[in-house]
Formats: sequence, C-alpha cells, structure tokens
Amino acid sequence: MTSKKNSLIVFLLAAVALVALPLVVAQFGQGWVRIMSLAMLYVLLALGLNIVVGYAGLLDLGYVAFYAVGAYLYALLASPHLLENFESIRLAFPDGLHMPIWVVIPLAAAIAAVAGILLGAPTLKLRGDYLAIVTLGFGEIIRVFMNNLEHPVNITNGPRGISQIDPMTIGGVSFGRPLELFGLTIPSVALYYYLFLALVVGSVVVCHRLETSRIGRAWMAIREDEVAAKAMGLNTRNLKLLAFGMGATFGGVSGSMFASFQGFISPESFTLMESVMIVAMVVLGGIGHIPGVILGALLLAALPEVLRYVAGDIQAMTGGRLDAAILRQLLIALAMITIMLMRPRGLWPSPEHGKAAATVK
Repeated sequence: MTSKKNSLIVFLLAAVALVALPLVVAQFGQGWVRIMSLAMLYVLLALGLNIVVGYAGLLDLGYVAFYAVGAYLYALLASPHLLENFESIRLAFPDGLHMPIWVVIPLAAAIAAVAGILLGAPTLKLRGDYLAIVTLGFGEIIRVFMNNLEHPVNITNGPRGISQIDPMTIGGVSFGRPLELFGLTIPSVALYYYLFLALVVGSVVVCHRLETSRIGRAWMAIREDEVAAKAMGLNTRNLKLLAFGMGATFGGVSGSMFASFQGFISPESFTLMESVMIVAMVVLGGIGHIPGVILGALLLAALPEVLRYVAGDIQAMTGGRLDAAILRQLLIALAMITIMLMRPRGLWPSPEHGKAAATVK
C-alpha cells in the first residue's frame, strides 16, 4: 500500500512539473519552449520505432518515411496547395480545406499504417543487415518520391515544399495564436507543447499495454528466436506486419503534428539522418524499455540545440575556420560513442528476463 502511495505521489509531482515547465522555461525565451515541443515529437517517434525495433527486433532504418507521409497528408488537407492546383477541389471546397484534428490524426495513423504494412510485406523473410538495407531504401524512395511528385501533376510541390499550413485547431481554439486563460497568456508554442505532451502520455499508455499483452510477448519471442517462436505456433508473418503497422501509426501522427507546428514542410525535413537519429534514440536510451527510450529521445533531441551555443563559441575562437554545424555533429557523435562505451545496453536498459531463479537453501 505504501509503495502504491509513493508511486502516486511521484506521478502527481511529475505531472505538475511537466505542466509548469514551459511557463518557467519561457522566462529564458520562447526558443527553449520550442525545443521542448520538438523533443516531445521525437519522443513520440522513438516510442513508435521502439515497437518495431525494441519489441519485435526488426531493424528499421526507413522509419522517417511514415513521418513524411503524416506530414504531407496534413499539409495537403490544411493548406491552399490542392485548391491552387486542382479546379475540382476548389469548386467542391470554396472555403478551403480545413480538416479538424479528429479527422487528421486517425487518417494520418491509418495511411501510415498501410504504408508500414506495404513496407513489411516484402521484407518478411529478411533479417538483420538485409532488412536494414531494404527499409533504408524504402525511406529514401519516399523522400525522392515527395521531391519529384511535381510533374506532370503538382501534388507535393517538389523541393519547394508546402507552405501556408493551418495551425492545429481544437474546440475552436487555434494553436496559431496565444490563448488567454484565467488572466494568463499561454503562447502558441506552449499550446503545442501541451498537445504533444498529451499525445506522448497516451502513447506511453498504449505502448505499456502492448508490452504486457499477448501480442507484446509474441513480438519479444520473435525478437529472441524467430524459429523457436514459429515452432511454438506463433504466426510470425502477421505479427511482423502488425509491428510495422503499429509502429508506423506513431510516425504518421507525429508527422501531422510536425506539419501543423512548423507551418511549412519540404523533403529536406525527412532525410536519412532523421531515421538514423530516431534509431539512435532507441538504442541510446535502452532498446525495448519505455522509460529508457523516452530518456534517449529527450537527450538526443535537446543535445544538438544545447551544443549549438558551444559550437558557436568554438567557431568564434578559431576565427571561423571550423563550421559550427559540422562541429556540432562531431560533438554529438563523440557524446554518443562515449555513452555507448560506458553503457552498452543503453542509459536505462530494461530489466533482464530469463535469469535462473535463486536457489533457496
């Protein structure tokens, strides 16, 4: 009883801290609140990839493709781009396409899930490095596809990207402008932080339920030994497709949130480096462990922005001979190498299972 009471107290304190955090950090500038909001998005992406990599043991280097699918879906449904290029759509929607969040999120999740199944279907018999290469190619194909789908019909606007994307609107409250609540002004970026935080909390609940469910245990059996899992009667084919589809839904929702948050998207936002970074978040935090994945995502999402100031000072000391962006990437790589050498199983690995029970004397 005492343990449950202590857990409840810790949970309530953490909730209060997360709610008050953007209001406190805003005193140092809205840029820091924006970094926190983007960090929440990366946590959502890392949780989705953890289903594929951490639970099912399927190395996916093309996860950013589902991120792109969700972002472009929202951009097309919440911007004047389609109306400017298709007469029939302009006549059908004279006031423009302004889809509500209740339509966008399920649609982004569903389409991304279909894309995940399409990716998983040809890779069912691949493992390890071969699976990684195929998924990497899938991610690059989606990026190139978005980059070139401008002719003969302009759908994605090619490398110029899509702009004038509507901000998220919930219950008549637009996230594109500050909200007055009980005499307190909540900036737009803080509203997005709370939205992303709510999505992360919901995703953590879903992931935890999946982990402790029969499906989650089946995924972990496939991760440990697919041949043995198949011999025990598990339908590994359907379970793998389910893992790809479930993981992709998180990417699709994250992409739609990213498009509404940025107000502009282009293929350059969905490069291979983004996929590698998301995989690194899962591995660095602890594969298959939800708290570890969250920790890894927060660290790698915030670290580049924190090191931006350090890299700028070093660049100034060298008279501009060192490029700040390259130096920042070098510092991130060195930090990751150091951590992985000291903690090869991640910063917060999952408890080890399968140990022999202690003998009772």
